[in-house]
Amino acid sequence: MHCPKCNEEQEDTALECRFCGIIFEKYHQALDRQRRESGKADKMTDVKDEDSLPKKIGQLLFHTAPKVSLISFAGRAIIFIIIVIWGIKFMAAPIKSNYAGQSFMHLVNLPFHEAGHIVFRPFGDFITSLGGTLGQLLMPLICLGVLLIQTRDTFGAAIALWWFGQNFIDIAPYINDARSLTLPLLGGNFGDSTPYGFHDWEYILTETGLLSYDHFLAKASVLFGAFFMTTACTWAAFLLYKQYKNLKNLEQTAR
Repeated sequence: MHCPKCNEEQEDTALECRFCGIIFEKYHQALDRQRRESGKADKMTDVKDEDSLPKKIGQLLFHTAPKVSLISFAGRAIIFIIIVIWGIKFMAAPIKSNYAGQSFMHLVNLPFHEAGHIVFRPFGDFITSLGGTLGQLLMPLICLGVLLIQTRDTFGAAIALWWFGQNFIDIAPYINDARSLTLPLLGGNFGDSTPYGFHDWEYILTETGLLSYDHFLAKASVLFGAFFMTTACTWAAFLLYKQYKNLKNLEQTAR
């Protein structure tokens, strides 16, 4: 045999090297211990990488099914085009035009707005008035959480985020109307012809001393909405790109 350290030839029964003096048994024991420790370190590194928070967040937000049908992909692509075009219209429309209030999405948001008043009524007049806005903002967030965590539908979650942002734009004309009170309200009434407190944002901003900031807050609401809608579209676009790659890979495998 040869010495593992100096590579000089030894007798097979030798306990130590007659050239460099190492004891073979101790050398091999140290080598085995080093290998075991190295293996443990590698495993700990792998576990650390798998359990890292950024990786978990990435897996949560950007999960896509390895298999996707062409019909499903095409349907999502159409929905994506719709939210992009519609989102641009919502973001570009002047607040005073009340484009959001006259859109189909306002009819979708309105039941959750009214339900919010009922749900938050036990918390007093101020929270009851604010509850309408909270109701229409909370519903898309609830949908986002369910789609993202429970059903693992990340594309659906991106659409829910778009809806969340759209609600901020839907609220903006109502905030903007807090002083002028000319916006048509539910039931065909106007703010200037109804009792104090009927117009949610007149009451909210008056009670908080922020009535003179109604236009500023309305613009801020539009900016919030634009941010979330843009983020949602970017998120959805990336998910579609990943699904497109999965679709191409399946086609190549089938060939």
